Amino acid sequence: MINMKQILNLLCILFLIQLNAQSNFNTSSFEVTMGDLQTNIYAKDTTANALVIYEKGNSYVHKETYKLVTEIERKVKILNKEGENESTVEIYLYNSDDKKREEKISKIVAKTYNLENGSIRKTSIRDNEVFKEVYDKNNTIVKFTLPKIASGSVITYSYRLESPFMYNYKEWEFQEDIPKLYSEYNTSIPGNYEYNIKLVGGLSFSKNESVIEKKCLSANSKVTGMQSASVPYADCVNTIYAMEDIPAFIEENYMTSSKNYLSKMDYELKTVTSFNGSKDRISRTWKEVDKELKGYSSLGRQLKKGNLIKDLLGTSITDEPNQLNKAKKIYDFVQKNYTWNEEYLRLREAPLKDLIKNKSGNVSQINLLLHNLFIENDIKSTPILLSTRANGFATKLFPVISEFNYLITQVEIDNKTFLLDATDSYLTFGQLPFRCLNDYGRLLDLKKGSSWLDITKTTPSIIQHQVNLKFDDQGALKGVVNSRYTEYFALNKKKAYYTNPEDYLEDFENNYLDIEVISHKVKNQNNNSDKFQESYEINFSDLDTSSNILYLNPFINKFISTNPFKLQQRTYPIDFGYKMIYMYNFQLDLGENYEIAELPESKRIKLPNNTGDYTFAINTIGNKVNISLKINTNETRYAPEYYPALKEFISNIINTQTNTLLTLKKK
Repeated sequence: MINMKQILNLLCILFLIQLNAQSNFNTSSFEVTMGDLQTNIYAKDTTANALVIYEKGNSYVHKETYKLVTEIERKVKILNKEGENESTVEIYLYNSDDKKREEKISKIVAKTYNLENGSIRKTSIRDNEVFKEVYDKNNTIVKFTLPKIASGSVITYSYRLESPFMYNYKEWEFQEDIPKLYSEYNTSIPGNYEYNIKLVGGLSFSKNESVIEKKCLSANSKVTGMQSASVPYADCVNTIYAMEDIPAFIEENYMTSSKNYLSKMDYELKTVTSFNGSKDRISRTWKEVDKELKGYSSLGRQLKKGNLIKDLLGTSITDEPNQLNKAKKIYDFVQKNYTWNEEYLRLREAPLKDLIKNKSGNVSQINLLLHNLFIENDIKSTPILLSTRANGFATKLFPVISEFNYLITQVEIDNKTFLLDATDSYLTFGQLPFRCLNDYGRLLDLKKGSSWLDITKTTPSIIQHQVNLKFDDQGALKGVVNSRYTEYFALNKKKAYYTNPEDYLEDFENNYLDIEVISHKVKNQNNNSDKFQESYEINFSDLDTSSNILYLNPFINKFISTNPFKLQQRTYPIDFGYKMIYMYNFQLDLGENYEIAELPESKRIKLPNNTGDYTFAINTIGNKVNISLKINTNETRYAPEYYPALKEFISNIINTQTNTLLTLKKK
């Protein structure tokens, strides 16, 4: 008979086999080894379908053509059937609008390696198996699929890119949706090219080394047109960046754009110094950008359109003496009379006359109309450029206007500011759509100069349920539930209810399969009020009271049903967008027929550093049972190291809601 010691020994042996198998991958070179083919598991991520064993990029400026050359090598292990899609490779080539300048690809070599009867068998793609297709005006895709792919295959491919676009130094993505054992990027940047270089994401380098190569690039008269007795040279900074054991980037709930967190190297050309000493600054300052924005038809030229809009508002709005009330009426007017066409920021084309005529327009048009109506009515208003959650963070290091895709406005009344967006009729005054909760925006005061503005939401969104139940003289359990929602919880409920009240009520009743909803009432006055309140009467018509013992779960409304956090490891922040408070208050009147047999215990759990907590409390007063559950998340964003604690925190909440039982017995 196998005893526990033997089982433990066996488990240790299996673990060592796995560990050894993983170490058999050849992560030091592009060469495919027997170990690469024989190793078919990756212990650090057993869910992985494929694995990058080794990849290397090398970017440098060609000494003769001054073009940017990038050489790529990649070796990938196919772990299972689902991983076979890694055998299809797509490479994007960029071209200028006039097609006169374009990126070129050459030296494509791609092979599949399989283990057959103990020997390595390789199959190469042929030239006629590489295809090109036009993707859009500025991009062409080069595509090929490696042959004879199966679980256990190893594929390799390499190619050479040549680009005339020195301003677009090749970024390098260390992290993708499959894990990587080793990723290296070598760069050689001449000293006459100055780039803003940044590492995005939360991973660290295993290697980051730089050396100066003297006279790596010289003035080429054929390219520069320079004729000189003494040839000028530029030194190069040669850098090696490397990462090891890179986890797959798996998207999960409560995150902003993956572009914010995928570990990669980004480059933007800042200045170019020619060999004759003249300097051309490529990156601009915000002062220069502000000046340019004044000339945009959608911004600077639209910021004072008094003649176009002066007759839009009625006297009930324009004659309002209170500035805040007037601002709210103007906001309500735009919300109700103009519809968002789902298009985002269009800086170069957003004429207000089209919006006024068609009653429909993009984000820029609607919110610039709002801005101009405020200005016309002596309310201080300033537009704000921002990037939405799905679009990623706009860099603060230098102006990149293309990174902004949204426009809102800020009004100032009695020394208090309000951020406004009129694209959604359900928003309350001072509330932004959830898509806009992305940390910061650029306040466009084009006279004094633009500046960064914090748009983090500080007011918590609240859900509160008050449940009052009572056993009547016949032993039937009935009661009333009053629910209140604020901020973004209210926004979601308003959209669900006012879009179709009949469907809302049907879905509402279907959520209570064991409970009969006798009546339902919504207490809101309109769809853009700052709260959503509803009440309903319920009857536990299917409650079995035939036994002397009755088990009752007090949580007829559950805040969280399933845990949204399922990853073993998360390398990017948990971003809720706003703080949250959940409150559940339950009171049960036992009447004359029941008494308490057993009660669950009260408890409190805290997140690290007081960043959140939940409190479950229970007590009895006479023949009444009182239960309360309060949950607080005190941060809008949690760093990745909080992930295990948050995951357990949510599990505890679900467990409390699901498994809490009151044990009642008949008198």
